[in-house]
Amino acid sequence: MLASSLLCPHCQQQLEFATAQRKTLSCHQGHRFDAAKQGYYNFLTGKGTNFTEDTAAMVAARAEFQTRGHYQPLATAITQAASQGAVNPTRILDAGAGTGYYLSELVENLGVPDTEAVALDISRYAMRRAAKVQHTTAIVWDVWRTLPSADASRDLVLNCFAPHNPKEFRRVLAPGGLCLVVTALPDHLQQVREPLGMLGIAEAKQDQLIARFGDHDLRLDNVQELRFDMSLDPQDLFNLAFMGPAGHHLDPDELRHRVNRIGTQEVRAAFGIYSFV
Repeated sequence: MLASSLLCPHCQQQLEFATAQRKTLSCHQGHRFDAAKQGYYNFLTGKGTNFTEDTAAMVAARAEFQTRGHYQPLATAITQAASQGAVNPTRILDAGAGTGYYLSELVENLGVPDTEAVALDISRYAMRRAAKVQHTTAIVWDVWRTLPSADASRDLVLNCFAPHNPKEFRRVLAPGGLCLVVTALPDHLQQVREPLGMLGIAEAKQDQLIARFGDHDLRLDNVQELRFDMSLDPQDLFNLAFMGPAGHHLDPDELRHRVNRIGTQEVRAAFGIYSFV
């Protein structure tokens, strides 16, 4: 058995890999989890979650948008923030990892030997992709709940466009570790939000974020605002709208009609990257 820093979602005992191939996790209480054929684990047994997972079509749209490199400046900025703030970020937790795009950039570019990463997301379709990231254990899980990672087990916690659970982030963060939170700023995609039927972004979100994390002993160490322009053709615009929360209620045919009508657009991306320690 190979010990891990993962915890059983049923009894909170340490999980171990049964073999070096890491196809089975089990605890001493007898709870066992087998990896799906796509490589991810599903810890959402029993009642599961009250939240709706991103669909296969939404995840495919996100993967295509990311593959085209439109958010590469953000991926680069996240890696730079991690390298400047965390001490030897060998143990990484991506809470709300989606396809694993940003996690993959971290693992590949931080250059830390013996990296051990965990990707969490409620979408099994997203975890199928995240499971392909090097040195990563991908787990279907609701990040609002107790995270399946031991106390002080993570050098770096990444939370990118995902629900915040600062109490749990603080618990799993090791001394000297870094919690990186990425959110969209109010002017993010403002040129196309209304035409594409996308959801709005609340004002004063930054102040609320900082206050909430401060309540759980996570101190803001640095904040970076990143803005850059993108030239997006109709397919890019379709993916952009459909890959996010709006994808749960947008009609694909109607969305296709909208993007073809407005054509290629110059769109401003605007993100806040918050470093908490």
